[in-house]
Amino acid sequence: MIVVGAGLAGLRAATGVRARGLTVRVLEREASPGGRIRTDIVDGFRCDRGFQLLNPSYPAVQRHVDVAALNLRTSGRGVRTVDGSGRVSTLADPTRHPRLLPTTIRSAYDVGLLRPRAVAGAVRWALPAVGSVRRLGAAPDAGLGDDWDRLGVQGPIRDAVLAPFLSSVLADGIGSTSDRYVRLVLRSFLRATPGVPATGMQALPRQLAAPLREDIRYETVVEDVIDGPSPSVRTAGGETLRARAVVVAAEAPVAGALTGQACARMRGLSTWWFAADGLSSDQFLRVSGSGGPVVNTAQLSAFAPEYAPPGRVLVQATTLLDQDGPAPESQVRGEVSRIWGASAAEWELLIRHDVYDALPEQVPGTPLQRPLRVGERIVLAGDHRDTPSIQGALVSGGRAASEVARLLA
Repeated sequence: MIVVGAGLAGLRAATGVRARGLTVRVLEREASPGGRIRTDIVDGFRCDRGFQLLNPSYPAVQRHVDVAALNLRTSGRGVRTVDGSGRVSTLADPTRHPRLLPTTIRSAYDVGLLRPRAVAGAVRWALPAVGSVRRLGAAPDAGLGDDWDRLGVQGPIRDAVLAPFLSSVLADGIGSTSDRYVRLVLRSFLRATPGVPATGMQALPRQLAAPLREDIRYETVVEDVIDGPSPSVRTAGGETLRARAVVVAAEAPVAGALTGQACARMRGLSTWWFAADGLSSDQFLRVSGSGGPVVNTAQLSAFAPEYAPPGRVLVQATTLLDQDGPAPESQVRGEVSRIWGASAAEWELLIRHDVYDALPEQVPGTPLQRPLRVGERIVLAGDHRDTPSIQGALVSGGRAASEVARLLA
């Protein structure tokens, strides 16, 4: 069997096939595994290509990843929201940060989060997230913004906390994402605190790729996939490779081009990585409660010190990205200055990652799992076939392996 792509879905499909006693060859266009999950080393700083976190509560992560070996570094459990004047409000989980309970109560009161109607609406919206995944998946679906309107999720709890926090998670600034999917995301955040591997997010795909070793062929670009009783792939080097089945585990635009299938549209994010020496340490994610281009910012070196050289400070800022390109740097620096309460004018910009294909779009009514088989012996895999997440990528890879086993039985 041939797998096109050594991202999380492709690696999981390959290991799943091998576990069934079948031979596999993985073709990857880059020089290392990971797909959209990669880490660049810039002047000793670890800069992931896009601000990404690993949630250890994902069932597929618990099943297929040695989380302990990744030395996961977790952020503060909560969020700081900053208003237009630079006032910081802290909302922290008191079970993990008991000393911040008075601050959290005071912040919630000051920004109007304790209004009874708004709290009731937020509880009605969030409550299904604590139930079973099966029940949640069978629930009616709507756009996130529309469902918030229906349930009365209004005021600061929506505008200053939920909307800015979820904008970066969903790469969606207008609330058009499937509410059913968003509740699944919320469920994972309620169950565990996300974090990053000590050596960068690329440690995750490297761990998954380790058992495959010689079965992965890097720097091999696939230009065509031909279906049939004996499917084949054609590489940019002019080779034609045949197999009993082919799993196309590339990102949605590439998978669509190779198979002719309609795949999910993608949403983009830009991540700006700054050396911000002199900034006071803070382990909490920060969001803007008054709009602006920056959907979140975090001091990675505060909770993952391995991300920066000794004595240095690493800050990321994430902005939405569309076809108009990234936000102006001056505007981003201005917003970051307000959110952190310190001038970012002289911070060194280490690198900016513009990831136009950061996440598949999950519109209302989209099934949580889509069909994988798209030809006689062609199978798709990727988070565009499940939920847009690490969980979805791993699950789709496992489903693809099962589909191949049925095809070849």
